[in-house]
Amino acid sequence: MSTRRLHHPAWLTLLAALVALVQAAPAAAEDQLSAGDTAWMLTSTALVLMMTLPGLALFYGGLVRGKNVLSVFMQCLISAGLAGVLWVVVGYSLAFGEGNALIGDFSMLMLSHATPETISGTIPEYVFVMFQGMFAIITPALMLGAFAERMRFSAYLVFIAIWLLVVYAPLAHMVWGGGWIGESGAIDFAGGLVVHMSSGFSALVAAIYLGKRRGFGKEQMAPHNLPFAVIGAALLWVGWFGFNAGSELAADGIAGLAFINTNTAAASAILVWVAIEWFQHGKPTVLGGATAAVAGLVAITPACAAVSPAGAIGVGAGSAVICYVAVMLLKPRLGYDDSLDVFGVHGIGGTWGAIAAALFLSDYAMEAGEIASRGGQLLIQLEGVAFTAVFAPLATLAILFAMKMVMGDLRVDEESEATGLDLAEHSETAYGLGE
Repeated sequence: MSTRRLHHPAWLTLLAALVALVQAAPAAAEDQLSAGDTAWMLTSTALVLMMTLPGLALFYGGLVRGKNVLSVFMQCLISAGLAGVLWVVVGYSLAFGEGNALIGDFSMLMLSHATPETISGTIPEYVFVMFQGMFAIITPALMLGAFAERMRFSAYLVFIAIWLLVVYAPLAHMVWGGGWIGESGAIDFAGGLVVHMSSGFSALVAAIYLGKRRGFGKEQMAPHNLPFAVIGAALLWVGWFGFNAGSELAADGIAGLAFINTNTAAASAILVWVAIEWFQHGKPTVLGGATAAVAGLVAITPACAAVSPAGAIGVGAGSAVICYVAVMLLKPRLGYDDSLDVFGVHGIGGTWGAIAAALFLSDYAMEAGEIASRGGQLLIQLEGVAFTAVFAPLATLAILFAMKMVMGDLRVDEESEATGLDLAEHSETAYGLGE
């Protein structure tokens, strides 16, 4: 065969087709469904739902007084119901629609754009929608712990519905949906800003706005069932593996890193918190251990794919110290009634975790993300933290003011609070008694 024949147009056409095929192969592979990834994400989605029901319900329910335990269970249940519907109708579109730098759009209302064949990465888009929907369910429910035992059920319904659309969905878009925080390079792998800071800072505003529980500081308001609380914390811990490792959206090495870091941070937080408590008070408490586990899990959430397991020990230990100070020292001095320490654990823990993502940033995370320096990343993290710490509480305050103007008092009356919300709001009792 002569070399002259190689320049025939037919050969050129064949070569061009082969080159185009090779270049297109990686893109095509990205759009292929992975059964392994899909199975892992279905499992992760179920684990995250378990965090709300029954995990959070038991954790919060055990920490309130016996006359209010069913009201907490009901608030968790209704969050799953209300947020579950709102997410499909409009929330997902506002969070993940193209939109602009601050919020999505209405292009995916009722998921009208999707079919069973629609793929997001390597999983069906329906699975991605459901996974993200579980985050939308638990985040408003986290707030109820701050104003537990005193908000009217009807007010709670309206509050979490508006908050989901006005606070959560925009933040989710800004961080994960193509908005400015994510595009700036901020690290928030599974929701330190979107979930924990937003709920923690908003919960503090709501608790202060509603006022203290009657008798706060004068009457005994100890947890009525610590075994409930410990079981709930344990379920949260297990569910958190889906929360964090599932956020990789694939069954791969990064998911494995997030998995081990999640456990390591929680474990180190327990050790440090118990040591502090033992030293300060002479005895460690099971409530302290359960609170520490949640604090460690909160803190590692934004950083779980960016730090090494050694770094996760530092993140968890730091969360124990910082959250202990916030809960045991700062709150009593300031005198606000955050019933179940939502701000001290989620608000402060999420803030620490977002900052710690830069402080303990691993070398391989820097290389993978093409991050120039830890100092530069720290400035980016602080920018996201500052915005969330201002936006979430201000928006929450505006929601509460608007609700007050339309609905009147958002708090139950004195008689209902004394009787307990189980009877006053739901005509039921957990134990056949009002106490």
